[in-house]
Amino acid sequence: MQHINILKNQSYNDDKVAITVLFETKTTKEIRIMFREGQVMKKHQTPYPITIEIVKGELDFGVEDETHNLIKGALVALEGAIAHDLTAKTDCIVRLTLSKLDSVSRVKKIITLSQ
Repeated sequence: MQHINILKNQSYNDDKVAITVLFETKTTKEIRIMFREGQVMKKHQTPYPITIEIVKGELDFGVEDETHNLIKGALVALEGAIAHDLTAKTDCIVRLTLSKLDSVSRVKKIITLSQ
């Protein structure tokens, strides 16, 4: 069993989105993404399906030319190869579930390109 509290040891970055790998299982990587209000992850896509949960805050989630306002408690499943973007309306904590086949370095590159 692996156990972690997503709300412990929070650390926002003022200049870019902050990510922390919480843990890995045999099939997934669980990642915490922390946004300050106004921070953005520009349009990108992943080769594998993802799941996003809004743990705290509010953000706009753009997908297929529509913007969806997501608030605490929202859960989104997205197939691979679908372009999407995120814009924090407030300080946010997002849980991202990646396929084990996906890489955390790809997510870090998106954050760097979004600055």
